[in-house]
Amino acid sequence: MTTPLTQTQELILRHAHEHTAGKVIWFPDNINGGARKKVLDGLLNHQLIELAGEEYVMTPEGYASIGVAPMADATPAKTTGTRVARGNSKQAQVIAMLARPEGATIEQICAATGWQSHTVRGTFAGTFKKKLGLNITSTKDEIHGRVYRIKGAAA
Repeated sequence: MTTPLTQTQELILRHAHEHTAGKVIWFPDNINGGARKKVLDGLLNHQLIELAGEEYVMTPEGYASIGVAPMADATPAKTTGTRVARGNSKQAQVIAMLARPEGATIEQICAATGWQSHTVRGTFAGTFKKKLGLNITSTKDEIHGRVYRIKGAAA
């Protein structure tokens, strides 16, 4: 079952498929500023596009929503799970903190996101480990206490 698209979403996805190898770089002239962000957020929320580096690309679900097969090299291979965090989300912010060489403590993550500590721990176990397939490790530091990192993240 595919997600019903608005006319604007369908135009954007069809253009990406037909003209830019699945990259979402074109928008109708009347879609600017906040409207553009809303359209992108809608496509991201339905997992029809994803952030690959600094650009948006169609997912297999995006291709299916317009009734075409994915292009062979249009969707980048993922090394983690089948889902990715949006670049502008709190989850992406936490992943960036955990990928730093110094890692992050629960307290630092709580301060950065406004989450409570049990929410951070639940996100580690549920979203990061189970859904995204990240390997999160922890070490005890004399100064900072318990420090969490993504194992294998680029330093």
